[in-house]
Amino acid sequence: MAEQKLLVKREGDFHYPIYFEKDFSGLAQAVREEGLSGHKICVVTDSHVEPLYLKSVMDSLQEVSSQIFSFVFEAGEKNKNLDTVQELYRSLIEHEMDRKGLLVALGGGVVGDLTGFGAATYLRGIDFIQVPTTLLSQVDSSVGGKTGVDFQQYKNMVGAFHQPRLVYMNLSALNTLPQKEFACGMGEILKTGLICDGEFFRFICANQKTIQELDYTLLSQMIRRCCEIKAGVVERDPKEQGERALLNLGHTVGHAVEKLKNFQLLHGQCVGIGLIAAAYLSMQRGLLTQEEYNEIRNGCEAFHLPLTVDSLKAEEILAATKKDKKMEAGHIKFILMDGIGKSFIDKTVTDMELLSAIREILS
Repeated sequence: MAEQKLLVKREGDFHYPIYFEKDFSGLAQAVREEGLSGHKICVVTDSHVEPLYLKSVMDSLQEVSSQIFSFVFEAGEKNKNLDTVQELYRSLIEHEMDRKGLLVALGGGVVGDLTGFGAATYLRGIDFIQVPTTLLSQVDSSVGGKTGVDFQQYKNMVGAFHQPRLVYMNLSALNTLPQKEFACGMGEILKTGLICDGEFFRFICANQKTIQELDYTLLSQMIRRCCEIKAGVVERDPKEQGERALLNLGHTVGHAVEKLKNFQLLHGQCVGIGLIAAAYLSMQRGLLTQEEYNEIRNGCEAFHLPLTVDSLKAEEILAATKKDKKMEAGHIKFILMDGIGKSFIDKTVTDMELLSAIREILS
């Protein structure tokens, strides 16, 4: 299995592996290799993933634990909150989960974020592993140790940095993914290329048809490259003190749209809309050419991401960006692009500039 691993550096010399596999048959061996055998295990998942994969994962984990139980909550961003975390705590307490226990996050980004936050805060911190089943969670949220839940209408406002012990990706799980969810993952993948690898961005756009046909070799190559990029950023800046903020390209406007639409649009769709706004602002500053701006729009459109949003006013989106957790001393840390594949942090974006960019994504 070693050739299937990508190692992510944590504190000091400690690393955790990301496994890229075709099924769940190697999950128990991965747990064994990380020295987690024999621990009580709680598999956390949601109502969408439960009928698809819960039994397979629990059957596999029986090789390494005789005490396995599950916690299933109703799927959807609206349930990524402290109420659900409280129910998770209650289940862990009732099953007498101790500090040697292990949580398994089986699902997409909502499951991974909530499970990681539960692991970070239960008994002041226990181990967890990520088993992401959506494209978005495989390329983004499962890697890097950001955990959290939404508070009222504020996305990921409550959270903690808590790295997983391992990440296990069954790439075949993408075969059961609805097209809209697949498009969400592509929003984060395009974002990754725009941050620091223009060649990768253009490769993805050029191979759009093959990717959407779920070609396994190409998917594996694409997902691994995203994880390599994110792992490198996380290793250099594990707690977002500097460079890691680049991963928020498209997220300032994207998060504002997401909460104002009451999470009716999926996260990756909102990131795509945010990418258009960031690209437009970059073009207005002379950092992107018209051709590059069109290239970004065309890339998003090709992967079925929305380019605009309706039923919102520019002023209310602007106001929502001011409540973003990425504010610093009253200024938004906005990510701009100096050409495709070269992003940077800017704290000088004015309200007028932002309003202009927001109007570009209103239909």
